[in-house]
Amino acid sequence: MYLLTVWGNLLLILAVSSDSHLHTPMYFFLSNLSLVDICLPSTTVPKMLYNIWTQSKAITYAGCITQMHFFLLFAYMDDYLLTVMAYDRYVAICHPLHYTVIMNPRFSGLLVLGCWAFSTCASHLLVVSLFYCTVTGVHISSLGTESSHSIAPASVLYTVVTPMLNPFIYSLRNKDIKGALKRFFLMAMMK
Repeated sequence: MYLLTVWGNLLLILAVSSDSHLHTPMYFFLSNLSLVDICLPSTTVPKMLYNIWTQSKAITYAGCITQMHFFLLFAYMDDYLLTVMAYDRYVAICHPLHYTVIMNPRFSGLLVLGCWAFSTCASHLLVVSLFYCTVTGVHISSLGTESSHSIAPASVLYTVVTPMLNPFIYSLRNKDIKGALKRFFLMAMMK
């Protein structure tokens, strides 16, 4: 699943960057989402695979903090990009005649840049969230006990399956992306 995630998202990035017809705000945001969808599972899956291979569950404190920092950075970035993509679709649907003026390349770049200065605030948001989540967790845990075995599959679904499915959901059902991929592979075969 991890390799499928990386290859699917890389193909999407290649298709968008190699076809000038796809140099529009929607595909610009989509290629940034693909980059984040490569980075998000890459923060946890390699260590998880190593742990499975070696039958070890150990991680250093520095490794854990680093992994959490980058996981939160890319998870927030994913959320912000999906929000920006929703705004892009809103402008395209509700203001089609003004779309190119509103969603110009400069503004699109600033939106993606804004998704990055906000996602880097994850460490500050983590401290606030840690406080409230701890308090909430204490109250909820008193209601019942859940083992880590029942939580692990949900974590895998969130960190691996979603980024793997995004290229299929957002691109491979799109005729423009399919056309760009065909042209990309034809050019590669001709070389």
